Amino acid sequence: VQLQASGGGLVQTGGSLRLSCASSGRAFNSYSVGWFRQGPGTEREFVAGISRSSGGTYYAESAQGRFTISRDTAENTVTLQMTSLKTEDSAVYYCAASSVWGPMFRAAENMNYWGKGTQVTVSS
Repeated sequence: VQLQASGGGLVQTGGSLRLSCASSGRAFNSYSVGWFRQGPGTEREFVAGISRSSGGTYYAESAQGRFTISRDTAENTVTLQMTSLKTEDSAVYYCAASSVWGPMFRAAENMNYWGKGTQVTVSS
């Protein structure tokens, strides 16, 4: 499964960005998909995830209430809508796909596929 992330950029504090993760393969919809991020000198951390059926979502505490993950199975895309952005949200954001779901999805080591990252920079 090949994943293509897009939508990063530079935004001011309080602004919004929409990240998209797209795949051309039909197998994409067989996987749970989510977003992780990694800032300079930090470990990759879970941000949000959505189950393959779109029946379930998970959010990191830092994303809860500000970010929304959604899935379009017809278009083979997963979108992360980010609002009320803070400087601490600045990082490289990666989309990932996994055959697991549930609490295990929060662990980067449980991802089967990764896309290239997209940079998000929030300026004060």
